[in-house]
Formats: sequence, structure tokens, C-alpha cells
Amino acid sequence: MATSSAGRRLAACLLNVSEARRKDVVETVATAALYDAQGVRRHGATVLNIFNDHDYNRSVITIVADIDSLGEAVLSACEAACGLIDLSAHRGLHPCMGAVDLVPFYPLGEEVGAELCAQEARAVARGLTERVRGSSAFLFGWADSPLQRGLAQRRKEAGWFRKGRGFLQDVRADVGPPPGARYGLTGVGAAYVMNCNVTIGTRDVAWARAVAAAIRESAPGGLPGRAGAGAAHEGAVEIACNVESVKGTGGEGTAGEGGTTTTPWPSFSVGGQPYCHVPAALITARVAELAARHGVRAEAAALVGFTPRECRALAEAAISRGIGEFWKERRGIRM
Repeated sequence: MATSSAGRRLAACLLNVSEARRKDVVETVATAALYDAQGVRRHGATVLNIFNDHDYNRSVITIVADIDSLGEAVLSACEAACGLIDLSAHRGLHPCMGAVDLVPFYPLGEEVGAELCAQEARAVARGLTERVRGSSAFLFGWADSPLQRGLAQRRKEAGWFRKGRGFLQDVRADVGPPPGARYGLTGVGAAYVMNCNVTIGTRDVAWARAVAAAIRESAPGGLPGRAGAGAAHEGAVEIACNVESVKGTGGEGTAGEGGTTTTPWPSFSVGGQPYCHVPAALITARVAELAARHGVRAEAAALVGFTPRECRALAEAAISRGIGEFWKERRGIRM
């Protein structure tokens, strides 16, 4: 049944789960966002995209709904994931801390403020730990009041890159009990988070990690809001980048064949405050520049997810047509 998206206060969640090798499990998690506890379809909710990475054994599910119903949709998906994914049995190249690893909320227009997304994120963290006994969560971004620490900082504090069983034993959750082996620790927050992964023509993981470190926000001359690492991936090496939104309109000089140019950064506004994020093209250019110094080529780049503007346009198209499983039908729909 077609419904109007006019006047909706849309927000999105980029749900990251620690499973990609069992397609049926991932699609069950995605579909769970579209139905309430009685099995009734949630009108106005849609799953825009599912991105799977077999080597990382990680999937990213883009869920969109009105801010007043998005939290319940995401909680349903999280409950399904916790019932189907055992973190203690997880094997994958991408670092992760939880069966449901990451739950970032972000607004898709001025109708929804940062605080509304923060409220929903905190409610989901509480709801998850109440409904799934033994699950735990930490908060980041606007939801981490009053500090508003970013995802990269919170992950670092939790020892995200430490290996071996029991690495979460000394981590304190913000919500729920100390993390356990089955569910691990889930990051729940309010911030726009984009993933941009760049493949480079080498199998030297140590060198790739050095490249990743050189463009992190914390490095001299690093890119704002960027964190990530180098890892072996599909027979090559990939620079896997998380990019968080930052305040401002951005813009940075980038070198090209015609000299230095200013690249506009994708931006959006929340409560009159402009936010932006480093464009994928700039990340790719920086990686290519560093690789070229060592005679290595940047071979490919993959963007995971959408900019807020792209996400809103797709969501409005899906909702107006009454399409919940939009990821299945997107290619056949004319925008």
C-alpha cells in the first residue's frame, strides 16, 4: 500500500552486525525491523540497503523510519540478531566487539534534531539490555551526554583492536552488565557514520596499517572524523575507514592534474548547526598519494551506506511506494 512521506520526521540507523556469511540470518535481522511484536507490518519503515563483506564477516543494514518509530524497528532487528549470532563463534578479519556491533542513529532533515536521535539511541541501549539479558552497550556521539565522545575514542577506550578471548573482561559498559562472550559489547550512538574502504595493490598488511594510521584524525595532517585500519581482504590489502560527521561545512584543498582545488564536503544541518564528513573521493586520493610514494597503486574504493541527502531521497521513494524490503527492489525502481 502506497503511503505519503510528506511531513515525516525521518531518521536512519546504520546497523552493523557481526555476520555476513549466512545470508538468511542477515536478511532475517533486516526483515525484523519491518514488523512489530505481533507480526504487523510497520508502515513507514524501510530497509534501504544491506552491505555484506564475507572476509570481514560483517553486514551493514540501513534502516529508515520516522524518528518516533525508528527505535522500536531497530530494537526488533537487534533482538533478532542477538538470537541468531553468537559472538564467541564469530570468525572474521574485521575487529568487532558485539554480535550487534554498532547502532548509530542520525537525522535525515531539519525536522529531527540531534537530541531526538540521542534520546532514541539511549532508549535503544536500555531496551536492548532489558530485552536481551546479558547484553551490554556503550554510548557515543550525541548520545554520550555530556561528553559526546566520538566512536573512535570509545572504541579505543574499550581496546577494540586487542585480540584473544576475554579482551572485553575489563571493559565497563555504559548500559547493562559487564560484556559477556555471546553478545559482547554493542556501540549505540547518535552520529552520522560512513564507511569508505580502499583496496591497494600490496599484501603487506603492516605497511597498509601505517597508511591507515597516517590519515586518521589523531595523526598530524589526518582527516577530521576518520578512523580505521589496514587489513588483509580478498587476496589484497584494504584500508578500512570509518568516517564520523564533524561540525562545520568542511572543504579542503586537494591536488589534481590541474593543481589544487577545493572539494565541497557532503553536509547536512541539524538544528541549524551544519555538519559534514570527509568525502570518499578525498580519502581515496590520500590513500593513493601515500601508496604512490612506495610504488603501490590504489586499485578500488567502496562506499558503504549513503550520504544523509541520498538516504532521505531513497527513503522517501521507498515509503511513498510502501516498500519495506527496498534493498531487494531498488535496482528495478526508477527514481
